[in-house]
Order: sequence, then C-alpha cells, then structure tokens
Amino acid sequence: MKLVPIAALLAVAFASPAVLAQKKYDPGANDKVIKIGNTNPYSGPASAYGTIGKTIGAYFKMVNDQGGINGRKVEWISYDDGYSPPKTVEMVRKLVEQDQVLFLFQTLGTPGNTAIHKYMNMKKVPQMHVATGATKWNDPKNFPFTMGWQPNYQTEGRIYAAHILQNNPKAKIGVLYQNDDYGKDYLKGFKDGLGDKVSMIVREVSYEVADPTVDSQIVQLQSSGADTFFNITTPKFAAQAIRKAYDIGWKPMHYLNNVSTSVGAVLKPAGLDKAVGLISTTYLKDQLDEQWKNDPAIKEWEAFMKKYYPDGDLLSTFPLYGYTVAQSIHQVLKQAGNDLTRANVMKQAAAMKGWRSDTMLPGIRINTDAGDFAPIESVQLIRFDGNNWKRFGQIMGK
Repeated sequence: MKLVPIAALLAVAFASPAVLAQKKYDPGANDKVIKIGNTNPYSGPASAYGTIGKTIGAYFKMVNDQGGINGRKVEWISYDDGYSPPKTVEMVRKLVEQDQVLFLFQTLGTPGNTAIHKYMNMKKVPQMHVATGATKWNDPKNFPFTMGWQPNYQTEGRIYAAHILQNNPKAKIGVLYQNDDYGKDYLKGFKDGLGDKVSMIVREVSYEVADPTVDSQIVQLQSSGADTFFNITTPKFAAQAIRKAYDIGWKPMHYLNNVSTSVGAVLKPAGLDKAVGLISTTYLKDQLDEQWKNDPAIKEWEAFMKKYYPDGDLLSTFPLYGYTVAQSIHQVLKQAGNDLTRANVMKQAAAMKGWRSDTMLPGIRINTDAGDFAPIESVQLIRFDGNNWKRFGQIMGK
C-alpha cells in the first residue's frame, strides 16, 4: 500500500475554501480562458468613445502579461456597432450564440443597450457594467443580469438643477438633448430636480444621432432668451454646441453632461477658449489637474498607456475611464474565483462593498448589493478654466 505523506495531508486539511472549491464553468470560461464580449462605436457619430474599448483591450493585454486573473487569460472580443441599435443586436447575438462569451462588458450607449436589454436577461448572460448612465440599469428585480457602473443620468441632472436653483433662481433655461432614452433620462432628472420651478425652462430642442450638426438648435436656444444652457449631448455634438454658442455670441451659464467632458475629444475640437466656464461633474481624478501630477495611480495609468496603448490620447478622460472600469471587472472576476458561472459573476458584482480604484476621486467608492445595481452614486462639480477642469463644492450623492 502506498503511503500519503503527512505534509500532503496537512496541506489539504488547511487549504482555503477557495482552493478546495470545485471549479464551475458556464460557456466562455474554462481552466485557461475567460471570454468577454463587447460592442463599441469604433465608427459612426459616437466614434470618439471607441478609445474606451481599445483601452479595455489594452488593459486585458496587460493583465494577461501578468499571468491573467486567477491563472486564466482574458480573451477580449469587441465589435464595432457604429452606435446603431440594429447593429448592436446583430453583434451581441454573435457574441452570445457564436463566440459564446461568458458575459458582455461595457457595451456602449443607451440606445444599443436598450435594444439588447430583454435578450440578455432572457439568455441569462450578464450585461455587465454597461457604458451608459441610464437609470434603468439599476433594476435587479426585473433585469437581474444587467448592471450599470457610472453615476446615473437622472442623479446628475438633479445635481445641475440644484446648483441652478441655489445660484441663479431666476434663470431662463434652454435645453438641448439627444432624442432617445439617453437624452430623455438626463432631462427627466433635471426636471425632477427643478420640481415646481420647471417653468424656468423656456425652450427644449432635440437632435437626432444622424443629424450632421446642432447649429440650428443652438440658434433657436439663443433666440429663446435663455441665459442658462443644459447641454445633453455626446462628444461630436457637444463640441459643435460649445463652438456654435461662442461663435454667435451666446454666453449662457453652460452645464455640460459628464459623458462629454473629455478635453482631448471634445473641448479641444470645440476650442479651449470657447469652453471657458463650462460646468459639469466628475468622479475620477483628472490627469490634467496639477493636483494629481505626481499621484501614484495617475503615474501608473500613464505608464500603462505608454506601454500598452501608445496611440491613446493622454489628454482624454475616456482612456482613464476605460482603465478604471476595467479594474472594476478585474476585481469582480478575482472575487469569483473558480466559480465562473454567469450567476456567480452577477453575485460578485452585486457584492462590492466600499471597493475603489485609486483613479477615482477620494471619497468615492463602489457599493452594490442584491437590491442595488448602481455601483457609483457620487460626483463632484467641476468648472473648466480654459486649460483644465477644476473641482469645486462637496462630493454630492450617496
């Protein structure tokens, strides 16, 4: 009879539960690989966001070079949907049914994510950390396989409304919004924040994603007599709106939604001098702010960019966003251990208690539970000074 060494028996006896746990896999995962799917607008009217998908791909390359996650390499499969919902549906079906990814991560855009919302939950495939702040992603009761990540649009809209009511209670407000769920979600939060003062809005105008410009809309808002402007636009149209308002001599108090605050992708094309005084929100450190010049987390991000994404724009907030959200899913997968089932991925994503990336602002953390699928719920107001965004006021939200 072969004797088992005592040391081996002791090693088994004292092994951690995670080591002893039976490996469990759903399609898209095995002992060697975790397959993650994504759609991004690498072309089309929202192509400025394409750098987010490229950053995430670069992040996983770095992770793989470092040995992967719990010993498994990440296979990142990202398709161009052109910010077109029918194309999103086509690409997502391919990811789920042909590529058989474990889950989707950071699929970008409210219209596209809306188009696949029911499908993903019917298939019970996680629609994880979607790249849109629509409020509906926080609905675990009805959509248990969909989770947001960034602060939601309605909360952000209410924060702008509160700032206006406090600082200019007699404001005449003009609103430009994208005519879809993304734009309407922001607008609802803004109106909710104004409450019984909603009549302060003197003009609302919308645009379609397929429109070539929003120049005529800006002229309409100026002619309304508005002295305050809430600009609910994606990067291409945000740059147009900022530039056109300046060029026609309209100088309202200008609130710009957080999704278009990139200096490199939005403000530089608009003209930095034309963006002076813009107000928005943030929850991430600003790599252009002197305060973070020698910050270890920003230095680490810069080193990552130079090695893994050298073509990326160091002036843009989008690569910093992509890097930070990738760190979040990295943490979720580390927590998942050897149970790489779709249900456990959702379970771990809904068990983030006070976790934070060091690229987030101090005081902002991720908190989720089984009844709360909104990871980040705090922001701080920022104002553009012609060179950089400057924070002011207190952290707002939860």
